[in-house]
Amino acid sequence: MFKSVNPANGQEIATYAELSGAGVEDRLRKAAAAYQHWRKSPVSARADLLRKIAAQYEVNKDRLARMATMEMGKTYASAVGEVEKCIAAFHHYAKHGPAMLVPLRHALSTGGSAELHWLPQGPVLAVMPWNFPYWQVVRFIAPTILAGNVGLLKHASNVQGVAGLLEEMVVAAGAPVGLFQNLAVKSKAVGDIIADERIVAVTLTGSEGAGMAVAEQAGRQLKKVVLELGGSDPFIVMPSADLDTAVRMAVKARIQNTGQSCICGKRMIVHADIYEAFLEKFSAAMKAVKAGDPMDPATDMGPLSSFEQRDTVLQQLVEAKNQGAKLLFGGEALPGLGAYMSAGILTEVPLDSPLMREEIFGPIAMLFRAADIDEAIRIANNIPFGLGSSVWTNDAQEQQRFIRDIEAGMTAINQMLASSPEAPFGGIKRSGHGRELGTHGLHEFMNLKTVLRAAG
Repeated sequence: MFKSVNPANGQEIATYAELSGAGVEDRLRKAAAAYQHWRKSPVSARADLLRKIAAQYEVNKDRLARMATMEMGKTYASAVGEVEKCIAAFHHYAKHGPAMLVPLRHALSTGGSAELHWLPQGPVLAVMPWNFPYWQVVRFIAPTILAGNVGLLKHASNVQGVAGLLEEMVVAAGAPVGLFQNLAVKSKAVGDIIADERIVAVTLTGSEGAGMAVAEQAGRQLKKVVLELGGSDPFIVMPSADLDTAVRMAVKARIQNTGQSCICGKRMIVHADIYEAFLEKFSAAMKAVKAGDPMDPATDMGPLSSFEQRDTVLQQLVEAKNQGAKLLFGGEALPGLGAYMSAGILTEVPLDSPLMREEIFGPIAMLFRAADIDEAIRIANNIPFGLGSSVWTNDAQEQQRFIRDIEAGMTAINQMLASSPEAPFGGIKRSGHGRELGTHGLHEFMNLKTVLRAAG
Protein backbone atom coordinates (compact mmCIF):
# COMPACT_ATOMS: atom_id res chain seq x y z
CA MET A 1 0.00 0.00 0.00
CA PHE A 2 0.98 3.62 -0.57
CA LYS A 3 0.24 5.98 2.31
CA SER A 4 -0.47 9.64 1.65
CA VAL A 5 0.37 11.85 4.66
CA ASN A 6 -0.27 15.57 5.03
CA PRO A 7 3.12 17.09 6.00
CA ALA A 8 1.39 20.11 7.52
CA ASN A 9 -0.07 18.06 10.38
CA GLY A 10 1.24 14.50 10.04
CA GLN A 11 -2.25 13.10 9.45
CA GLU A 12 -2.92 10.29 7.01
CA ILE A 13 -4.95 11.39 3.99
CA ALA A 14 -5.51 8.08 2.19
CA THR A 15 -3.97 4.78 1.26
CA TYR A 16 -3.62 3.43 -2.27
CA ALA A 17 -3.11 -0.14 -3.39
CA GLU A 18 0.08 -0.97 -5.23
CA LEU A 19 -0.58 -2.21 -8.75
CA SER A 20 -0.08 -5.97 -9.11
CA GLY A 21 1.98 -7.63 -11.80
CA ALA A 22 -1.20 -8.49 -13.64
CA GLY A 23 -2.34 -4.89 -13.33
CA VAL A 24 0.91 -3.62 -14.85
CA GLU A 25 0.57 -6.08 -17.72
CA ASP A 26 -3.00 -4.94 -18.37
CA ARG A 27 -1.89 -1.32 -18.58
CA LEU A 28 1.04 -2.11 -20.83
CA ARG A 29 -1.31 -4.00 -23.14
CA LYS A 30 -3.71 -1.07 -23.24
CA ALA A 31 -0.86 1.35 -23.92
CA ALA A 32 0.41 -0.70 -26.85
CA ALA A 33 -3.09 -0.94 -28.32
CA ALA A 34 -3.72 2.78 -27.86
CA TYR A 35 -0.47 3.62 -29.64
CA GLN A 36 -1.45 1.68 -32.77
CA HIS A 37 -4.53 3.88 -33.04
CA TRP A 38 -3.11 7.17 -31.81
CA ARG A 39 0.00 7.22 -34.01
CA LYS A 40 -2.27 7.37 -37.09
CA SER A 41 -4.48 10.14 -35.72
CA PRO A 42 -4.34 13.58 -37.38
CA VAL A 43 -2.20 16.10 -35.59
CA SER A 44 -5.26 18.36 -35.47
CA ALA A 45 -7.12 15.70 -33.43
CA ARG A 46 -4.20 15.45 -31.00
CA ALA A 47 -4.16 19.23 -30.56
CA ASP A 48 -7.91 19.22 -29.99
CA LEU A 49 -7.51 16.65 -27.20
CA LEU A 50 -4.90 18.86 -25.51
CA ARG A 51 -7.40 21.73 -25.46
CA LYS A 52 -10.01 19.45 -23.92
CA ILE A 53 -7.56 18.33 -21.23
CA ALA A 54 -6.76 21.97 -20.50
CA ALA A 55 -10.48 22.58 -20.04
CA GLN A 56 -10.63 19.78 -17.47
CA TYR A 57 -7.76 21.37 -15.54
CA GLU A 58 -9.56 24.71 -15.61
CA VAL A 59 -12.82 23.27 -14.28
CA ASN A 60 -11.01 21.25 -11.59
CA LYS A 61 -8.38 23.87 -10.67
CA ASP A 62 -9.34 24.11 -6.99
CA ARG A 63 -9.63 20.35 -6.55
CA LEU A 64 -6.26 19.73 -8.18
CA ALA A 65 -4.53 22.45 -6.16
CA ARG A 66 -5.94 21.27 -2.84
CA MET A 67 -4.69 17.75 -3.46
CA ALA A 68 -1.14 18.97 -4.12
CA THR A 69 -1.21 21.13 -1.00
CA MET A 70 -2.43 18.26 1.16
CA GLU A 71 -0.03 15.66 -0.21
CA MET A 72 3.27 17.56 -0.36
CA GLY A 73 2.72 20.81 1.53
CA LYS A 74 3.13 23.52 -1.09
CA THR A 75 1.08 26.63 -0.47
CA TYR A 76 -2.37 26.64 -2.01
CA ALA A 77 -1.51 29.80 -3.96
CA SER A 78 1.53 28.16 -5.53
CA ALA A 79 -0.46 24.99 -6.24
CA VAL A 80 -3.04 27.04 -8.14
CA GLY A 81 -0.20 28.67 -10.05
CA GLU A 82 1.18 25.25 -10.92
CA VAL A 83 -2.16 24.09 -12.30
CA GLU A 84 -2.45 27.28 -14.35
CA LYS A 85 1.01 26.66 -15.75
CA CYS A 86 -0.11 23.19 -16.82
CA ILE A 87 -3.09 24.71 -18.61
CA ALA A 88 -0.74 27.05 -20.47
CA ALA A 89 1.43 24.11 -21.54
CA PHE A 90 -1.51 22.20 -23.01
CA HIS A 91 -2.60 25.29 -24.94
CA HIS A 92 0.95 26.00 -26.12
CA TYR A 93 1.41 22.59 -27.68
CA ALA A 94 -2.13 22.61 -29.06
CA LYS A 95 -1.54 25.95 -30.78
CA HIS A 96 2.12 25.80 -31.79
CA GLY A 97 2.94 22.09 -31.73
CA PRO A 98 1.49 21.15 -35.14
CA ALA A 99 3.90 23.55 -36.86
CA MET A 100 6.79 21.82 -35.07
CA LEU A 101 5.85 18.55 -36.78
CA VAL A 102 5.69 19.85 -40.36
CA PRO A 103 8.27 17.94 -42.49
CA LEU A 104 11.34 19.91 -43.60
CA ARG A 105 12.85 19.63 -47.07
CA HIS A 106 16.48 20.19 -48.08
CA ALA A 107 18.15 20.07 -51.47
CA LEU A 108 21.08 17.62 -51.65
CA SER A 109 24.45 18.39 -53.18
CA THR A 110 24.29 14.96 -54.85
CA GLY A 111 20.99 15.78 -56.47
CA GLY A 112 17.42 15.28 -55.36
CA SER A 113 16.22 16.19 -51.90
CA ALA A 114 15.85 14.98 -48.35
CA GLU A 115 12.67 15.30 -46.32
CA LEU A 116 12.79 15.18 -42.54
CA HIS A 117 9.69 13.68 -40.93
CA TRP A 118 8.98 13.58 -37.19
CA LEU A 119 7.16 10.33 -36.39
CA PRO A 120 5.97 8.78 -33.10
CA GLN A 121 7.67 5.73 -31.64
CA GLY A 122 5.42 4.19 -28.98
CA PRO A 123 4.71 4.07 -25.24
CA VAL A 124 7.07 6.18 -23.09
CA LEU A 125 7.54 5.65 -19.35
CA ALA A 126 7.83 8.72 -17.12
CA VAL A 127 9.32 8.45 -13.61
CA MET A 128 8.39 11.66 -11.85
CA PRO A 129 9.01 13.45 -8.49
CA TRP A 130 6.76 15.01 -5.88
CA ASN A 131 7.99 18.60 -5.75
CA PHE A 132 5.92 19.91 -8.69
CA PRO A 133 3.59 16.93 -8.94
CA TYR A 134 1.44 18.27 -11.80
CA TRP A 135 3.86 20.41 -13.78
CA GLN A 136 6.66 17.82 -13.94
CA VAL A 137 4.19 15.33 -15.43
CA VAL A 138 2.30 17.70 -17.72
CA ARG A 139 5.48 18.84 -19.42
CA PHE A 140 5.77 15.16 -20.38
CA ILE A 141 2.08 14.51 -21.14
CA ALA A 142 1.46 17.45 -23.47
CA PRO A 143 4.26 16.82 -26.00
CA THR A 144 3.80 13.05 -25.73
CA ILE A 145 0.16 13.24 -26.77
CA LEU A 146 0.84 15.71 -29.58
CA ALA A 147 3.70 13.56 -30.87
CA GLY A 148 1.40 10.58 -31.33
CA ASN A 149 3.06 8.60 -28.55
CA VAL A 150 1.34 7.34 -25.39
CA GLY A 151 2.43 7.79 -21.78
CA LEU A 152 2.77 5.70 -18.64
CA LEU A 153 3.46 7.41 -15.31
CA LYS A 154 5.33 6.08 -12.30
CA HIS A 155 4.80 8.92 -9.84
CA ALA A 156 6.40 9.48 -6.44
CA SER A 157 4.97 7.35 -3.65
CA ASN A 158 3.76 10.28 -1.54
CA VAL A 159 1.61 11.90 -4.27
CA GLN A 160 -0.58 9.04 -5.41
CA GLY A 161 -3.69 11.20 -5.05
CA VAL A 162 -2.20 13.63 -7.56
CA ALA A 163 -1.19 10.74 -9.80
CA GLY A 164 -4.77 9.49 -9.92
CA LEU A 165 -6.06 12.96 -10.78
CA LEU A 166 -3.53 13.32 -13.59
CA GLU A 167 -4.96 10.22 -15.25
CA GLU A 168 -8.53 11.23 -14.46
CA MET A 169 -8.17 14.56 -16.28
CA VAL A 170 -7.00 12.87 -19.49
CA VAL A 171 -9.77 10.26 -19.35
CA ALA A 172 -12.42 12.90 -18.64
CA ALA A 173 -11.29 14.81 -21.73
CA GLY A 174 -12.29 11.85 -23.89
CA ALA A 175 -8.87 10.37 -24.60
CA PRO A 176 -8.69 6.87 -26.11
CA VAL A 177 -8.37 4.08 -23.56
CA GLY A 178 -4.72 3.59 -22.59
CA LEU A 179 -3.42 6.88 -23.98
CA PHE A 180 -2.13 8.00 -20.57
CA GLN A 181 -2.14 5.78 -17.50
CA ASN A 182 -0.88 5.92 -13.94
CA LEU A 183 1.21 2.98 -12.74
CA ALA A 184 0.91 2.81 -8.95
CA VAL A 185 4.14 0.86 -8.50
CA LYS A 186 7.23 1.29 -6.37
CA SER A 187 10.77 1.86 -7.60
CA LYS A 188 11.70 -1.80 -7.58
CA ALA A 189 9.23 -2.43 -10.42
CA VAL A 190 10.68 0.18 -12.76
CA GLY A 191 13.47 -2.00 -14.16
CA ASP A 192 11.09 -4.68 -15.39
CA ILE A 193 8.79 -2.07 -16.96
CA ILE A 194 11.70 -0.47 -18.81
CA ALA A 195 12.76 -3.91 -20.04
CA ASP A 196 9.33 -4.62 -21.50
CA GLU A 197 9.52 -4.52 -25.29
CA ARG A 198 6.42 -2.34 -25.50
CA ILE A 199 8.20 0.55 -23.77
CA VAL A 200 10.33 2.48 -26.25
CA ALA A 201 11.90 5.14 -24.00
CA VAL A 202 11.96 6.56 -20.50
CA THR A 203 12.15 10.02 -18.97
CA LEU A 204 13.01 10.73 -15.35
CA THR A 205 13.05 13.81 -13.17
CA GLY A 206 14.55 13.13 -9.77
CA SER A 207 17.70 12.52 -7.81
CA GLU A 208 21.13 11.78 -9.18
CA GLY A 209 20.95 8.23 -7.79
CA ALA A 210 17.58 7.53 -9.34
CA GLY A 211 18.82 8.90 -12.66
CA MET A 212 21.85 6.63 -12.69
CA ALA A 213 19.72 3.60 -11.89
CA VAL A 214 17.17 4.31 -14.63
CA ALA A 215 19.87 5.21 -17.17
CA GLU A 216 21.61 1.90 -16.47
CA GLN A 217 18.37 -0.03 -16.87
CA ALA A 218 17.50 1.78 -20.10
CA GLY A 219 21.02 1.36 -21.42
CA ARG A 220 20.84 -2.40 -21.04
CA GLN A 221 17.77 -2.32 -23.27
CA LEU A 222 19.23 0.22 -25.74
CA LYS A 223 16.36 2.58 -25.03
CA LYS A 224 16.61 6.33 -25.07
CA VAL A 225 16.41 8.17 -21.76
CA VAL A 226 16.01 11.83 -20.83
CA LEU A 227 17.21 12.78 -17.36
CA GLU A 228 16.48 15.96 -15.41
CA LEU A 229 18.36 15.54 -12.16
CA GLY A 230 19.46 17.66 -9.25
CA GLY A 231 21.06 21.05 -9.21
CA SER A 232 22.79 23.51 -6.91
CA ASP A 233 22.31 26.55 -9.08
CA PRO A 234 24.46 29.67 -8.69
CA PHE A 235 22.72 33.01 -8.16
CA ILE A 236 25.37 35.60 -9.00
CA VAL A 237 25.01 39.27 -8.10
CA MET A 238 27.39 41.88 -9.53
CA PRO A 239 27.80 45.57 -8.57
CA SER A 240 25.80 46.91 -11.52
CA ALA A 241 22.70 44.91 -10.54
CA ASP A 242 19.57 46.37 -8.99
CA LEU A 243 20.37 45.18 -5.47
CA ASP A 244 16.87 45.37 -4.01
CA THR A 245 15.40 43.36 -6.88
CA ALA A 246 18.19 40.79 -6.68
CA VAL A 247 17.63 40.36 -2.94
CA ARG A 248 13.88 39.99 -3.36
CA MET A 249 14.29 37.33 -6.03
CA ALA A 250 17.03 35.54 -4.08
CA VAL A 251 14.58 35.13 -1.19
CA LYS A 252 11.89 33.90 -3.56
CA ALA A 253 14.35 31.40 -5.03
CA ARG A 254 15.11 29.94 -1.63
CA ILE A 255 11.60 29.75 -0.19
CA GLN A 256 9.64 28.88 -3.34
CA ASN A 257 8.14 25.45 -2.76
CA THR A 258 9.90 25.56 0.65
CA GLY A 259 13.23 25.41 -1.15
CA GLN A 260 12.31 22.18 -2.90
CA SER A 261 13.02 23.21 -6.47
CA CYS A 262 15.89 21.95 -8.59
CA ILE A 263 16.35 25.17 -10.59
CA CYS A 264 16.01 27.92 -8.01
CA GLY A 265 19.28 29.50 -6.89
CA LYS A 266 20.83 27.77 -3.90
CA ARG A 267 24.34 29.29 -3.90
CA MET A 268 24.28 33.09 -3.69
CA ILE A 269 27.60 34.33 -5.10
CA VAL A 270 27.97 38.05 -4.47
CA HIS A 271 30.69 40.45 -5.61
CA ALA A 272 32.83 41.69 -2.72
CA ASP A 273 31.94 45.33 -3.39
CA ILE A 274 28.28 44.73 -2.54
CA TYR A 275 28.56 41.63 -0.37
CA GLU A 276 27.90 43.33 2.98
CA ALA A 277 24.94 45.31 1.64
CA PHE A 278 23.46 42.20 0.07
CA LEU A 279 23.97 40.17 3.26
CA GLU A 280 22.23 42.78 5.40
CA LYS A 281 19.17 43.02 3.13
CA PHE A 282 19.04 39.30 2.38
CA SER A 283 19.29 38.33 6.06
CA ALA A 284 16.48 40.68 7.04
CA ALA A 285 14.22 39.36 4.31
CA MET A 286 14.94 35.69 5.08
CA LYS A 287 14.29 36.24 8.79
CA ALA A 288 10.90 37.74 7.89
CA VAL A 289 9.75 34.65 5.97
CA LYS A 290 6.57 33.25 7.50
CA ALA A 291 6.23 29.47 7.61
CA GLY A 292 2.75 28.17 8.36
CA ASP A 293 -0.51 26.71 7.15
CA PRO A 294 -0.14 26.28 3.37
CA MET A 295 -3.84 27.05 2.90
CA ASP A 296 -3.42 30.48 4.52
CA PRO A 297 -2.85 33.23 1.91
CA ALA A 298 -0.55 35.03 4.36
CA THR A 299 1.86 32.09 4.52
CA ASP A 300 5.16 32.49 2.66
CA MET A 301 6.10 28.81 2.73
CA GLY A 302 4.51 25.61 3.92
CA PRO A 303 6.12 22.53 5.42
CA LEU A 304 8.67 20.40 3.66
CA SER A 305 7.17 17.50 1.75
CA SER A 306 7.72 15.01 4.57
CA PHE A 307 9.35 14.62 7.96
CA GLU A 308 12.01 12.48 6.27
CA GLN A 309 12.84 15.31 3.89
CA ARG A 310 13.11 17.77 6.76
CA ASP A 311 15.39 15.41 8.66
CA THR A 312 17.61 15.12 5.58
CA VAL A 313 18.05 18.90 5.38
CA LEU A 314 18.67 19.22 9.12
CA GLN A 315 21.35 16.53 8.91
CA GLN A 316 23.00 18.31 5.99
CA LEU A 317 23.23 21.43 8.15
CA VAL A 318 24.84 19.49 10.99
CA GLU A 319 27.42 18.08 8.59
CA ALA A 320 28.00 21.49 6.98
CA LYS A 321 28.82 23.04 10.37
CA ASN A 322 31.14 20.13 11.12
CA GLN A 323 32.93 20.92 7.85
CA GLY A 324 33.50 24.54 8.87
CA ALA A 325 30.42 26.31 7.52
CA LYS A 326 28.68 28.93 9.64
CA LEU A 327 24.89 28.92 10.05
CA LEU A 328 24.02 32.59 10.55
CA PHE A 329 20.45 31.90 11.62
CA GLY A 330 17.46 29.64 10.95
CA GLY A 331 17.66 26.10 9.67
CA GLU A 332 15.76 24.76 12.66
CA ALA A 333 12.81 22.40 12.97
CA LEU A 334 9.79 24.41 14.05
CA PRO A 335 7.52 23.21 16.86
CA GLY A 336 4.18 21.64 16.04
CA LEU A 337 2.81 18.63 14.23
CA GLY A 338 4.03 19.50 10.73
CA ALA A 339 7.33 19.11 8.88
CA TYR A 340 8.17 22.79 9.17
CA MET A 341 11.58 24.44 9.40
CA SER A 342 12.84 28.01 9.37
CA ALA A 343 14.62 29.64 6.46
CA GLY A 344 18.35 30.14 7.01
CA ILE A 345 21.69 31.22 5.57
CA LEU A 346 25.00 29.34 5.51
CA THR A 347 28.29 31.20 5.03
CA GLU A 348 31.95 30.17 4.93
CA VAL A 349 31.16 26.86 3.23
CA PRO A 350 34.51 25.35 2.18
CA LEU A 351 34.65 24.97 -1.60
CA ASP A 352 36.05 21.46 -1.21
CA SER A 353 33.46 20.31 1.33
CA PRO A 354 31.08 17.42 0.60
CA LEU A 355 28.17 19.89 0.73
CA MET A 356 29.38 21.33 -2.58
CA ARG A 357 28.62 17.96 -4.17
CA GLU A 358 25.11 17.78 -2.75
CA GLU A 359 21.79 19.51 -3.30
CA ILE A 360 20.08 21.14 -0.33
CA PHE A 361 16.36 20.61 -0.95
CA GLY A 362 15.06 23.02 1.64
CA PRO A 363 14.88 26.76 2.50
CA ILE A 364 18.60 27.20 3.14
CA ALA A 365 20.85 29.55 1.15
CA MET A 366 24.61 29.27 0.86
CA LEU A 367 26.31 32.66 0.57
CA PHE A 368 29.72 33.20 -1.05
CA ARG A 369 31.90 36.29 -1.57
CA ALA A 370 33.62 36.71 -4.96
CA ALA A 371 36.45 39.18 -5.56
CA ASP A 372 35.64 39.57 -9.28
CA ILE A 373 33.81 37.96 -12.18
CA ASP A 374 36.52 35.32 -12.64
CA GLU A 375 36.16 34.11 -9.06
CA ALA A 376 32.36 34.21 -9.32
CA ILE A 377 32.52 31.90 -12.34
CA ARG A 378 35.03 29.59 -10.63
CA ILE A 379 32.74 29.24 -7.61
CA ALA A 380 29.71 28.74 -9.84
CA ASN A 381 31.37 25.90 -11.75
CA ASN A 382 32.91 24.25 -8.66
CA ILE A 383 30.16 21.61 -8.43
CA PRO A 384 29.30 18.40 -10.29
CA PHE A 385 25.89 19.78 -11.30
CA GLY A 386 25.05 21.93 -14.31
CA LEU A 387 21.33 22.53 -14.40
CA GLY A 388 20.57 26.26 -14.25
CA SER A 389 22.00 29.61 -13.19
CA SER A 390 20.84 33.14 -12.53
CA VAL A 391 23.06 36.20 -13.01
CA TRP A 392 22.35 39.76 -11.99
CA THR A 393 24.30 42.39 -13.86
CA ASN A 394 23.54 45.31 -16.18
CA ASP A 395 26.98 45.12 -17.77
CA ALA A 396 26.61 43.68 -21.28
CA GLN A 397 30.15 42.27 -21.34
CA GLU A 398 29.63 40.52 -18.01
CA GLN A 399 26.38 39.03 -19.29
CA GLN A 400 28.22 37.54 -22.28
CA ARG A 401 30.95 36.13 -20.02
CA PHE A 402 28.36 34.38 -17.87
CA ILE A 403 26.50 33.01 -20.88
CA ARG A 404 29.73 31.63 -22.31
CA ASP A 405 31.49 30.38 -19.20
CA ILE A 406 28.93 29.17 -16.66
CA GLU A 407 28.63 25.40 -17.01
CA ALA A 408 24.87 24.95 -17.05
CA GLY A 409 22.05 24.07 -19.39
CA MET A 410 20.24 27.32 -18.65
CA THR A 411 21.13 30.87 -17.61
CA ALA A 412 18.67 33.59 -16.60
CA ILE A 413 19.81 37.20 -16.78
CA ASN A 414 18.36 39.64 -14.25
CA GLN A 415 15.56 37.27 -13.37
CA MET A 416 15.01 34.11 -11.37
CA LEU A 417 15.29 31.00 -13.49
CA ALA A 418 11.94 29.39 -14.27
CA SER A 419 10.59 26.86 -16.75
CA SER A 420 8.07 27.72 -19.44
CA PRO A 421 6.35 25.69 -22.18
CA GLU A 422 8.17 27.57 -24.94
CA ALA A 423 11.80 27.17 -23.83
CA PRO A 424 13.92 23.96 -23.75
CA PHE A 425 14.63 22.83 -20.19
CA GLY A 426 17.53 20.64 -19.04
CA GLY A 427 21.09 20.47 -17.79
CA ILE A 428 24.58 19.15 -18.31
CA LYS A 429 27.19 17.38 -16.19
CA ARG A 430 25.53 15.35 -13.39
CA SER A 431 22.28 17.27 -13.77
CA GLY A 432 21.31 14.99 -16.63
CA HIS A 433 20.93 15.16 -20.38
CA GLY A 434 18.25 15.70 -22.98
CA ARG A 435 15.65 18.44 -22.99
CA GLU A 436 12.03 18.89 -22.02
CA LEU A 437 9.61 21.57 -23.25
CA GLY A 438 9.82 23.69 -26.38
CA THR A 439 10.38 22.15 -29.79
CA HIS A 440 13.29 20.08 -28.51
CA GLY A 441 11.14 18.48 -25.82
CA LEU A 442 8.51 17.53 -28.38
CA HIS A 443 11.10 15.88 -30.62
CA GLU A 444 13.04 13.98 -27.91
CA PHE A 445 11.02 10.75 -28.23
CA MET A 446 10.19 10.95 -31.92
CA ASN A 447 11.77 9.19 -34.87
CA LEU A 448 13.47 11.69 -37.14
CA LYS A 449 13.00 9.85 -40.39
CA THR A 450 14.98 10.92 -43.46
CA VAL A 451 13.16 10.43 -46.75
CA LEU A 452 15.26 10.74 -49.92
CA ARG A 453 13.64 11.76 -53.18
CA ALA A 454 15.20 11.69 -56.62
CA ALA A 455 15.45 14.88 -58.64
CA GLY A 456 12.65 15.70 -61.02
